[in-house]
Amino acid sequence: MMRASLPLRRGMPTSVLGSVSANLARPSSVLAAPSASKFTSLQSNKAPSNLSKRFYSSKTPNEIASEAQADFDPHAITAMDKQSPPEPGADFNVVIVGAGNINFGSDEGPWNHSFRLEHKLGPRLKVVGLIDPSADRAEKVLDVKRKSFVLSAYKDTIVYPTFADYVRNRDPAKPPHAFWVGSPPAFRGREESGRDLEKALVEAFPNAGIFIEKPVSTGPVDEAFAIAERLKSAGNIVSVGYMLRYLKVVQKMKQILEENNLKVMATNARYIMAYEHTAKLDWWDKSQTCGPIVEQATHFCDLSRYFGGEVDLDSVLAHSLEHFEPAGHLRRVPVPEETIAPEQRIPRITCATWKYTSGAVGSLTHAVALHGYNYSTELDIIADGHSLRLVDPYNAPVLYFRRPGDDHEEVVRYQSDDPFFSEVSNLIDNIELGPGSAPILSSYEDAVKTYALTWQIRNRSEEQVRKLGKGPANF
Repeated sequence: MMRASLPLRRGMPTSVLGSVSANLARPSSVLAAPSASKFTSLQSNKAPSNLSKRFYSSKTPNEIASEAQADFDPHAITAMDKQSPPEPGADFNVVIVGAGNINFGSDEGPWNHSFRLEHKLGPRLKVVGLIDPSADRAEKVLDVKRKSFVLSAYKDTIVYPTFADYVRNRDPAKPPHAFWVGSPPAFRGREESGRDLEKALVEAFPNAGIFIEKPVSTGPVDEAFAIAERLKSAGNIVSVGYMLRYLKVVQKMKQILEENNLKVMATNARYIMAYEHTAKLDWWDKSQTCGPIVEQATHFCDLSRYFGGEVDLDSVLAHSLEHFEPAGHLRRVPVPEETIAPEQRIPRITCATWKYTSGAVGSLTHAVALHGYNYSTELDIIADGHSLRLVDPYNAPVLYFRRPGDDHEEVVRYQSDDPFFSEVSNLIDNIELGPGSAPILSSYEDAVKTYALTWQIRNRSEEQVRKLGKGPANF
């Protein structure tokens, strides 16, 4: 994101629940994943089973979100510096899971959940726990906070190496109102002990609100759907960090579609990455990050679903350009890619198409191709008489759209938009004022559906490589 335009998490955690890590330099990737043998099973992730299909047969989160659109005004002020000062009141206790960059910021992009929490809650914020297996990393970020104007929020923060340690040793006089989870997805979204953070969390704190970064997991899709069902049954208020849904231009697009009673006919997403400065070896290794579709294109798959609705996963078709093909040679790979097993090296291009259950069609092109720093990212929405084109949503979002009777594109920009603040603010409002008090635009079960789509695209592209017999022996 920013500079390189997209979120990519980095770091090498040890283990979670038993060790919740978060050396996240860019949000969105899988820092350290299970062993290669674990990923063998991940590569055979299938379309939703009977369990997951239950989520497709009821009212969808998209429908629920659509009903709440009137509450999310694209003209509303979202920038932190334009907000009214936080009102005084009782302490709001937060436990932050992960001391990495998604929660505490970096020079690589705008993510920094703690910063938004501070501006939303002011002196009411009390970070009662910071869970991270690296005490050194945790103390370093706390030291920075304690030397700043937010000292009161962090002066009594206790570092815990694991969630289990927090549960055993926490101060019962300071019950958590919310958990902010920025730990690597390799250690959550699973049924397996040590990778089932959500299960442990709702069992120990049934009344706490939960924010979870995306992707929701690196494990099998059906296990992620099972976690979604568990969270739904538990009743905790949960929000997942697909922050692009909160962009004003995205909400303006929704508004145009709804006010004109339009049905989306097609979505077309394009994500062209600038790769030469992505010098993290694990990002180039599918056994570590699950590949660029699951890890990086997840935001655009999510936005596609946000507008197009539910995807018929059986309809997904995909092709990829791989590293071993003549057109797949890259001249400026900044890591020793030859040290990665050939079958685990990432594709250079992935092109996918699918059908939505409405009959609309969707497509995605993801490319590892540009040099420099700036990415090229766009999303087209086509409806009768209308064309809506979202450009550069990560850096300087702009909406270009045509309406019936006019061949020229109108341009919409919003100043001082901060979708990160909006998603933080809305979750806190739901926790304090009650469910539905502000739109939560990405529920956990909805995020799992995006996760399922990204895996289906990856699996279908790899199936084509094997079908053509061009890949390495173990591909």
